[in-house]
Amino acid sequence: MKVKFLLLVAALLFILSGNIFSQEDAVDLNMVYKIKQEGFKNSDIEELSFWMTDFVGPRLTASNGKKRANEWASNRMKEYGLENVRIEVARPFDRGGWENQKTYIAMTSPYYATFTGNPKAWTGSTRGLIKGSPVLLEINDENDFEQYKGKLKGKIVIIPSTSTYEVSFEPLADRYTREELENIEQANYAGRRRRRGDFNFDDYRRRMMVQRQIADFLRDEGVAAVLSASGKFNVPRSGGASYNAGEEQPVAELYLPVEAHGRIIRLMEHDVNVELELEVKNSFYESPNVTNVIGEIPGSDPDLKDEIVLIGGHYDSWHGGTGAADNASGCIVMMEAMRILKSLEISPRRTIRIALWGGEEQGLHGSRGYVEKYIRDTNGNMLEGFDNFAVYFNMDNGTGKFRGIYVQENDMVLPIFETWFKPFEDMGCSTVTLRNTSGTDHLSFDALGLPAFQFIQDEIEYGRGYHTIMDTYERLLMDDLKHNAVVVASLAYHAAMRDEVLPRKPQLESLSNQRGRF
Repeated sequence: MKVKFLLLVAALLFILSGNIFSQEDAVDLNMVYKIKQEGFKNSDIEELSFWMTDFVGPRLTASNGKKRANEWASNRMKEYGLENVRIEVARPFDRGGWENQKTYIAMTSPYYATFTGNPKAWTGSTRGLIKGSPVLLEINDENDFEQYKGKLKGKIVIIPSTSTYEVSFEPLADRYTREELENIEQANYAGRRRRRGDFNFDDYRRRMMVQRQIADFLRDEGVAAVLSASGKFNVPRSGGASYNAGEEQPVAELYLPVEAHGRIIRLMEHDVNVELELEVKNSFYESPNVTNVIGEIPGSDPDLKDEIVLIGGHYDSWHGGTGAADNASGCIVMMEAMRILKSLEISPRRTIRIALWGGEEQGLHGSRGYVEKYIRDTNGNMLEGFDNFAVYFNMDNGTGKFRGIYVQENDMVLPIFETWFKPFEDMGCSTVTLRNTSGTDHLSFDALGLPAFQFIQDEIEYGRGYHTIMDTYERLLMDDLKHNAVVVASLAYHAAMRDEVLPRKPQLESLSNQRGRF
């Protein structure tokens, strides 16, 4: 009898201890219900998608298009009732403003064919319409420059491509299977990069050095234009030249997809005379800063209102398309999450802040500038915002629906997120993994040991469309974006209402008391 009594006491203590733990991170199902009802039945996703892509257009860093987009976003935040809305300078930007105003390229011999070209950002213009036979430039080392000296003035130069098109038998769009998600749940401390293939920084630096040498040589030789291969399915990609404001403008350079580029090269290799005509018109102007757009739902708890629950994504895009999947999609979701919370008239204990970052494509400038202003300055001194930082949720992997979250090896948040994601299990969104993911703005905060997270997302044509001229409204899946906004709104709400901020990585917790030593 005594044994049974002790077992009963032990069981009660276990249950009570479990209840105490669950109360700490309990899900407010009443609020989750309201968020789902608002997010799925009164969604503003389709309107946001139109205005942030078709209307606003491309949002290249420091461009007039980005400035226009900033104004639109700040006005919409005010319409939603957000407070402390502002457009903030994040960091200086050496390249300055650049716009493409006209692009035309066609092959006129041996027959007429119009090609789709996309100028490389921060390259110059042609002198009106130019015509001529392309010259194949084959430079493997410094000795190869000599053979071209004095022979390229006024010429259209085509750069050979080292990549070849290979047929893929994988589907263009897919969703994670149950087995794949179960595999992702298993910890892997080797980390995970964004799904863009292997990346070798040493090789990248070497390529950039050679490209800069070639660009300087071609400019000094006075070539008329340069053609390079980037993109496939007859869709050119976008990219930028190495350029700083005030320098001599680089030669006009067009990216051609591999199909057009390959056709020209093959014709030349078979001694067929190729004639091209093209015209590129670009403009440069003073625009020296990277900017972020920020708005808030202020906290109401006198003791917690200065602590920040941050949500966001990068607002800048490349210039070829309208940056729909990369990354209007993330900004649309975060704007809708704020709209949902504001429409429900919540009174969060902590401040919930949205940040639409600039300059991500050139090196996470917007989020890094935010860190330097609020969290850790450029001298390494910790600022007040370090102690007041609660959490950051980021979206930047295209339009695909959330299937869970990467917790960046932060074991302490694992059980919290498992509880918070439980209401979304029937929506296919409950995978919580210790794994890291990389490549976007959450890294600016995670580098300091702060809780900052990116979501597990279905890959929906992302590799095919991002950084190309086809990254437009058509790449967006409205139902997936609605799903994502509901999840973000719930996570932001629960993070804002929790008694404590989310746990930080232990090895860096002590930094809050070492402000000058990090």
